[in-house]
Amino acid sequence: MRTSNALKNSIVSIIQYSINIIASFIAQAIFIRILGAEYLGLNGLFTNVLTILSIFELGIGSAIVYALYKPIANKDNETIKSIMAFYKKAYNLITIIILFVGMIIIPFLPYIVGEISVKINLYLIYLLFLGGTVSSYILVYKRNLIYANQKNYIIDIVHIGYIILLNIVQLLILYFTKNYYLYLGIKIIVQLIENVVLNVISNKMYPILLDKNIKPIDKKIEKNIFAKIKALFFHKVGSAVVLGSDNIIISSFLGVITVGLYSNYSLVVNALSSMFNKAITSITASIGNLTVTSSKNKIFDIFKKLRLANFMIASFLGCALILCMDPFITVWVGKEYILPKLVLIVIVVNFYQKMMRNSYSVFKDSMGIWEADKYIPLLESALNIIFSIILLKIFGLAGVIMGTVLSGLVLWLYSYPKLVYKNIFNGTYFNYIKETLGYILIFLFEIYICLLISQSLNVQNNFINLLLHIIISLIVPNLINIILFYKTD
Repeated sequence: MRTSNALKNSIVSIIQYSINIIASFIAQAIFIRILGAEYLGLNGLFTNVLTILSIFELGIGSAIVYALYKPIANKDNETIKSIMAFYKKAYNLITIIILFVGMIIIPFLPYIVGEISVKINLYLIYLLFLGGTVSSYILVYKRNLIYANQKNYIIDIVHIGYIILLNIVQLLILYFTKNYYLYLGIKIIVQLIENVVLNVISNKMYPILLDKNIKPIDKKIEKNIFAKIKALFFHKVGSAVVLGSDNIIISSFLGVITVGLYSNYSLVVNALSSMFNKAITSITASIGNLTVTSSKNKIFDIFKKLRLANFMIASFLGCALILCMDPFITVWVGKEYILPKLVLIVIVVNFYQKMMRNSYSVFKDSMGIWEADKYIPLLESALNIIFSIILLKIFGLAGVIMGTVLSGLVLWLYSYPKLVYKNIFNGTYFNYIKETLGYILIFLFEIYICLLISQSLNVQNNFINLLLHIIISLIVPNLINIILFYKTD
């Protein structure tokens, strides 16, 4: 059952993200042609600003899912009902806090955005973005019971409907009205529709959610949840700052148009990483079930297989990015949107680093290990801002991303070797360093071979040039990986 659910979750997640990627690229290309790069920059900027507000979710979703693993395995409906009732109250409070703090930001908007040439109501646009964020928290708590039961493919199927409906309506609005306010406003409505649909499905799948006879949550479970939330809060802060600060720094120092140019690259990178992350994190619940039912040797065996699969996909996608990004941008939105080569190189380094986190973080999260390194995300976020601003003065846009890369090293130098590799699997630091550096060297070798072949090409047609680079990306890194690893488990 665990393997079947993990397979369903991964397949449907990939389908969902494939549809999302296609829709996003079509939508962004049309968006740029109708409204321009400055509006695109505002889109990216406000999305990042509101990403930071996600810290007030406090990581309670992850803590609740972790708390549900055991009662689900034991079919303890009374405990499940108590946990979900607690979750409902918590999310109602979180929604109010996010709305309140979001309103406090309003007076600072001119300083965050900087100078813009388009004549729009910044405050109304921000309020529509805030409304979209708040609506994403309404009636969503029940879906985590589906997730904890390893059936998140159901959530993804509903989200496919959301993606299709949202993009069709938004593009029709852009095409016929060119009204940015309506474009943003429709997202709130479609988001609420998705939440209602999932709420109805949750009630039908788990009728116990409609039971009014609910006991207070067990004090021991509540204490454990709060302990996890306390630790997860710092992780939430770190993640929100790292993810949300780059566009704010870019806008403040380099202008909102640069944010728009960078947004094209971000969309490509996020599309690939999101599909990959979704496939990996879709098995988190199954890993959580594994950790409470299997031996340490079995868990370590699964980890090594997952890490190898993680590397093979990350190295392939990293090579594809460095080879295909510029040809793809040229075909997709035009050559004038291409950024300097140094920016692309740093983007790929950051991409690879983040992708290789997954095999470690999925075990760390599924086993609820958040307390031991709760201050590390704060250090990471502080270093991210400091390094990004310092390096921006030297390298420009590339420096902002370099800061993100450098700040991420705190996880690789402390959290993953100590808390996952050593504490969970009884591995040694020497083996951790040897294996991590080994994967990095293989990745660099694959990029080197790919670039050597790419430099021999001299094709004038943009579509054929992109196609040839895609073929090189498909063959070279995957062939090298097969040759190196075909005898392994």
